[in-house]
Amino acid sequence: MIRLQDVSKIYRMGNVEVAALQGVSIFIEQGEMAAIMGPSGSGKSTMMNIIGCLDVPTSGSYTLEDEDVGGMSDDRLAEIRNSKIGFVFQTYNLLPRLSALANVELPLLYGSRRNRRQRALEALDRVGLADRVSHKPTELSGGQQQRVGIARALVKRPSILMADEPTGNLDSRSSEEILAILQRLNREEGMTVILVTHEAPIAARAQRVLSMLDGRVVSDELQSVTEPAWGPR
Repeated sequence: MIRLQDVSKIYRMGNVEVAALQGVSIFIEQGEMAAIMGPSGSGKSTMMNIIGCLDVPTSGSYTLEDEDVGGMSDDRLAEIRNSKIGFVFQTYNLLPRLSALANVELPLLYGSRRNRRQRALEALDRVGLADRVSHKPTELSGGQQQRVGIARALVKRPSILMADEPTGNLDSRSSEEILAILQRLNREEGMTVILVTHEAPIAARAQRVLSMLDGRVVSDELQSVTEPAWGPR
């Protein structure tokens, strides 16, 4: 499904070149749950941006479901992001004046998609928030806000879910709830889930860990998965 072959990414700042990725080659199969782990500056965010079609490689190739991403137009990249990839962010990125339902509906406003309300209600139900649809972000806990963020990603019915430090702002119990949801989406619904994290306990929830350092993948390991202690309330 996802294949990066000898991918490099160089950012130019005046006369200075910064190599964020250096010859990265990986393959992630459909239905995998993989963690991209590394310290700040390791290149994990750059790799997430390339996999998520938010950026393109300087050199090398990226193939997504048999399409060459490097040759796509900006419009095609936007189409891929809007139809195949759901994003979950550390800071939730919810609009404070809108209800949970309205926040989840937002991605569907940029197309002619029908049944927006019903799809948003279904997505909120999938993350255990069927009884919070009218609540605004300030009326929700951090964990509940992140669940709204997951529902907003799911409402597009993507095949890939990318979660960038999804528990970074949460307490331990809320973190467990979010990770349990991501594992359930992967195991029960077959969704490809990619976790970006700098924390080993978070990466331990994935079937596979890609460890990065200085723009390179330094290890790629399958592992026994840590089970969630509890799911969402």
